Amino acid sequence: MLAADKHESSIYNCMYLTLELIEIISERVYLVFVRVYTILLCARLSPWKKNIFGFECGKKMASLQEPWLLENGNLKGSSKEIRHGRTAHNLSSSSLRKKSDLTLVSKVRCGMLRQFLTNLQEVILGTKLSVLFPAIPLAVVAESYGFGRPWVFALSLLGLTPLAERVSFLTEQIAYYTGPTVGGLLNATCGNATELIIAVLALSQYKIDVVKYSLLGSVLSNLLLVLGTSLFCGGIANLRKEQKYDRRQADVNSLLLLLALLCHSLPLLFRMAGASNAVSTADSTLHLSRASSIVMLIAYLSYLIFQLFTHRQLFEAQEESDDDENGISEEAPVIGFWSGFIWLVVMTGVISLLSEYVVETIEDASDSWGISVSFISIILLPIVGNAAEHAGAIIFAFKNKLDISLGVALGSATQISMFVVPLCVIVAWTMGIKMDLNFNLLETGSLALSIIAVAFTLQDGTSHYMKGLVLLLLYIVIGFCFFVLKTPLNQVNLTNSGIQTPTETIVRA
Repeated sequence: MLAADKHESSIYNCMYLTLELIEIISERVYLVFVRVYTILLCARLSPWKKNIFGFECGKKMASLQEPWLLENGNLKGSSKEIRHGRTAHNLSSSSLRKKSDLTLVSKVRCGMLRQFLTNLQEVILGTKLSVLFPAIPLAVVAESYGFGRPWVFALSLLGLTPLAERVSFLTEQIAYYTGPTVGGLLNATCGNATELIIAVLALSQYKIDVVKYSLLGSVLSNLLLVLGTSLFCGGIANLRKEQKYDRRQADVNSLLLLLALLCHSLPLLFRMAGASNAVSTADSTLHLSRASSIVMLIAYLSYLIFQLFTHRQLFEAQEESDDDENGISEEAPVIGFWSGFIWLVVMTGVISLLSEYVVETIEDASDSWGISVSFISIILLPIVGNAAEHAGAIIFAFKNKLDISLGVALGSATQISMFVVPLCVIVAWTMGIKMDLNFNLLETGSLALSIIAVAFTLQDGTSHYMKGLVLLLLYIVIGFCFFVLKTPLNQVNLTNSGIQTPTETIVRA
């Protein structure tokens, strides 16, 4: 009996060892097949770059996952052109990323599961803001189980913070495969995806005041808070160094901001000039705003051509070899093209969900906290929603790289003023909603003074901490102004419908 048990045990051991041997052999055969397939593909695309032993074609083992993304023996977009052609927004977001430890994931034997876990770790845990991701399911649970509406609003805002940074990361990953031009267009489109989604959802609920306040707040926060903090921190950290930056990029953005200011001011002045006939003036103001929006979109399209084709060198952020303090390699993508595209769609969907929560609960949060909707929309939404991008700009200012900080602050302000705002007017037009470019006297005046102050600050190409301090103080004063201003929620809607507001009556008198 004992001998039979030993014989049966030995049979089981032999079977187990045989299965292990078959699994190992199959893995080796699969790896050899992928390697040979990739080498043959490289030889077909670029025979002179074939190097079987060194595997020069792929340059990174990440290319083995998706070998069809090779072009001329290299990963699409992983050339020096991309590495030194990254925009300030990409570099700003990359300062908050961290290197993922894939040691544990690499031990997973199933190839598809290993790739999925690798992508999950790179996308979710590859940022220093990953601690805020639990706010997303908490916001969903709070909304589903009827928790306090202010809690839903706060959790949704916290959840939007890492998502905005991850969208920038995914667009950069996709740009490695699509090339610098398509990558630049993708970054220009998705650079302010959070603001655009919130604006469209607010428009769908006829909350025009929330749309205008949130977009105005994004411009003001970029021009005064982000730029002011960057100049102030950079000046303090580099007291013994003269801080300089390229004025050419700042001049282009300043001109576009002045054009946006003109398009915002004319509807306001036009309404004041014809205040005696409020109804006809409202219709004329609406037509003027829509025509101005089309002009602004044409100007922004010209700006993209100027930025991505004719004068690309003005907007490229040069990297140095010692920039990568965290050991993050920027020479090759860490996820594949289709993986990045799918993750980008998922992130955009989550942003849309949280943005819907924000739009629905902003009034309840205002009533519960005793803070006006104008203050929440102009101050809180832009600060929390773009915290990752703002922090990156400040970090580069500490490193005495003001060109990157200016590219983030002025680039975002220009994109919102010249693209997001007029696009919202056009979208509202298609939805049958009367949204114009008249942001009322106080809001337009704050925007005008901010743009003029920034233009004067950047006129000489040098910086010190005093310039940043002045911009910060301007932002604090404007924030306090909207904090004490208890604007009725329907004031902007009344203005759009042609009813004369008290402010216009006083100015008219």
